[in-house]
Amino acid sequence: MNLPLYAEDDKDCCDVTIIHDDVVAHASRAQLSEEQVMKMANFYQALSDPTRLRIVHTLIQAEMCVCDLAAVLEMTQSSTSHQLRYLKNLALIKRRKVGRMVYYSIDDEHVLMLFETGLAHISHK
Repeated sequence: MNLPLYAEDDKDCCDVTIIHDDVVAHASRAQLSEEQVMKMANFYQALSDPTRLRIVHTLIQAEMCVCDLAAVLEMTQSSTSHQLRYLKNLALIKRRKVGRMVYYSIDDEHVLMLFETGLAHISHK
């Protein structure tokens, strides 16, 4: 089956030859929705920042308040809070309020599993 990559009136039109129709059909049906793609891209983008990775790793060790977390990471409370807000908005971490104190922790086991999988991947060679 030949599929045009560009509109018919496009002078730079080229054709794609499909060798395995069944494989292409299966992969086409299995495509993620645009919403799923964007949510996953945002999720991995959050984990692509070294500071946020350090925060996630620290929160895997223990639930912590902003003050303690900032001390461990040697960051200001303001910059720590900014990163925590970003991670919370993407549901990577959660918060628990006790009086005036707010404690942060990993949102669920999926975040832990993904972190550990990434760490295992970079450590196996």
